[in-house]
Amino acid sequence: MYEHLKITTEGGVCTVTLNRPEVYNALNDTITYELQKALKDIGKDDAVRVVVLTGAGKAFCSGQDLKEASIDENKSFMQSLNKRYNPIIRLMKGMPKPIICKLNGVAAGAGCSLALACDIIVAAEEAVLTEVFVNIGLVLDSGSSYFLPRLVGSTKAFELSTMGSRTNGKEAYELGIVNKVVSGSDLDGAVKAYADYYANAPTKAIGLMKKMLNKSGNASLDDMLEYEAYCQEIAGNTHDYKEGVSAFMEKRKPKFSGN
Repeated sequence: MYEHLKITTEGGVCTVTLNRPEVYNALNDTITYELQKALKDIGKDDAVRVVVLTGAGKAFCSGQDLKEASIDENKSFMQSLNKRYNPIIRLMKGMPKPIICKLNGVAAGAGCSLALACDIIVAAEEAVLTEVFVNIGLVLDSGSSYFLPRLVGSTKAFELSTMGSRTNGKEAYELGIVNKVVSGSDLDGAVKAYADYYANAPTKAIGLMKKMLNKSGNASLDDMLEYEAYCQEIAGNTHDYKEGVSAFMEKRKPKFSGN
């Protein structure tokens, strides 16, 4: 079905693997359009309650495939971003399900942006995040200028982006970029722990909280108080809310269905 993606779903966990290991999962036209389609389909699939995004081989994603880009010297950067990259980021942030980044190796340029667009990042110690745009005379894109300063502050974001600094897993954890850092051999288990939790969590409530937190960065307190009330009305009418209350009253662990 896909040329450059591997997608498997088991127990409510959908794993999307960027699959161009021979070029460190660099992004060409085909894989970006495939990723857009996959994210749209996953967003509509009620059987999926959490997404894991990772890369095949040694890398997570090395960013734009520069060899392919150099073939068309007349290609518009703005057009490429608006058609290929920006829809991916919007789909990721708009998906009403958590997305976990399994950061198994280097995430560079737009690949770094893909990682930052995830809701949870679990990194191997040897993984590297780097905003390499400056090394070829370009600027941040695919959402990095939005995500990075919100994670590390404006001055650190300026340093990381204008110097193209390489940040390993441990450093990224200390900066607050990633949620957890583990040895490479422990990465699968650490990601599974998060995925298993979200696969059994109240999915609609998680999705609403994702929307709320995304909105809060550019909203006033009054805006958020109103939006909280709106979202709570929706959450309070779900099956999972009723199950959560019943489980509390019966002193048992709730069995959330995601509805």
